Amino acid sequence: MVTVRRGVAEVDAIVVGSGPNGLAAAITLARAGLSVRVYEKSARVGGGAATAELTLPGFHHDVCSAVHPLALASEFFQRFGLADRIELAVPEVSYGHPLPGGTAGLAYRSLTRTVAELGRDGAAWNRLFAPLVAHSERVAEFTGAQLLRLPNHPVTALRFGLRVLEQGSSPLWDLRFSGETAPALLTGVSAHTIRALPSLATAGAGLTLATYAHAGGWPIPVGGSGAIVTALVDDLLAHGGEIVTSTEVRRLSDLPPARVVMLDLTPRALLRLAEGELPDAYARRLRAFRYGNGVAKVDFALSDPVPWQATGLRAAGTVHVGGTRAQIRRAENTVARGRHAEEPYVLVSQPSGIDPSRAPAGQHTLWAYTHVPRGSTIDQTEAIVRQIERYAPGFRDTILASAGRTATQLEQHNPNYVGGDISAGEVSLTQLVRRPVLSPDPWRTPLHGVYLCSSSTPPGPGVHGLAGWHAALSALRSELGVRTVPDLSPTNEK
Repeated sequence: MVTVRRGVAEVDAIVVGSGPNGLAAAITLARAGLSVRVYEKSARVGGGAATAELTLPGFHHDVCSAVHPLALASEFFQRFGLADRIELAVPEVSYGHPLPGGTAGLAYRSLTRTVAELGRDGAAWNRLFAPLVAHSERVAEFTGAQLLRLPNHPVTALRFGLRVLEQGSSPLWDLRFSGETAPALLTGVSAHTIRALPSLATAGAGLTLATYAHAGGWPIPVGGSGAIVTALVDDLLAHGGEIVTSTEVRRLSDLPPARVVMLDLTPRALLRLAEGELPDAYARRLRAFRYGNGVAKVDFALSDPVPWQATGLRAAGTVHVGGTRAQIRRAENTVARGRHAEEPYVLVSQPSGIDPSRAPAGQHTLWAYTHVPRGSTIDQTEAIVRQIERYAPGFRDTILASAGRTATQLEQHNPNYVGGDISAGEVSLTQLVRRPVLSPDPWRTPLHGVYLCSSSTPPGPGVHGLAGWHAALSALRSELGVRTVPDLSPTNEK
């Protein structure tokens, strides 16, 4: 077995990668009293949770994630007091879904209002979500950890599981609803997972995100996603942590002595860094870890708000563009077969509508991505513009500038996005259980003191910090015998 502890430790803990999970791990260890150093390959910290001027001066775009359904539900962020550290603007309409003919479905924070506007399918929507929304904190608890763990609230878990089986099965998923709006609304949120539809994984993700939409809403950080990273960095530095940027770690043996090494990296990167020293069985499992299809992203600077034909969409923080349930299914299944969809599913957010600081007065930023086969080198700007135009005639005329990135370019920007896979690993049921290996402690590697803490570990993708937090707690237990969860609250000053 290989050890990373060589001689006297220069620092107690090293974290490689400064995404939200890496920073969450670093903060947890620093709050436990360890000296912590973070190494980041880029000149800027934050990974995908960053904000920058990507189009024109004064237009502030989110580099990857823009809307944060998990920010209010995450146990790490709750303990960290994120909502007390930054301003989170929560739209009245969590997400919307335009349909052919100029109509749209709207998922309000208010479940009651959503049900009322869904007409004949309102009662069915209420039966689907009311029991989950009433116990959303329990949903967050068992979906925010590894699936191998027995849930503390089995009744809620059973209710959730039965709904996943229904919405994840092709013969069943159309039985609940009779109209077009409700199934399209649910399909749009389920398609976040970048997989063929329907599946158990897409249903689980969709039901979870939709539950949070009604329980607390989908917040948008004022100032951009970079505000989340700033809060994390400030806390780490306040508790003695260090951050070293513009430094690529090529081998684990290049690191200075440390008691614990946390890797906010993919299994593929661990194989490279470990120089072939991983046990063969473990290395084989890491090589078998699958990466999913990717995204192509476009940021727009706009002269005016998106002119949605269905005016209710103008209050939505997120809009899922793709048409009916059948149309979205066709588009996503085309990508799953390795081809680009002619009428793609497009995820859209106009954060400047709720946060005017994102753009010059009267103007707007727009964030959009679509799903593409992994490793795609095709720019999707025109496909995205064309698809939005179907539901917002005149959109093209509002564009002042755009900046597109292909799936391959996204990986070049952030190596954790293998082939453009922003989930850092395919989101399938088997890979949610085996992420990246089947183990009661999947964050811990066979290398002494070395832990994975990226979205390639439970609970998977999203800006929630939970993978880093769970990995750090595992390291504290296994390496130091510390079983007390460190206090992360803003009032706990060093």
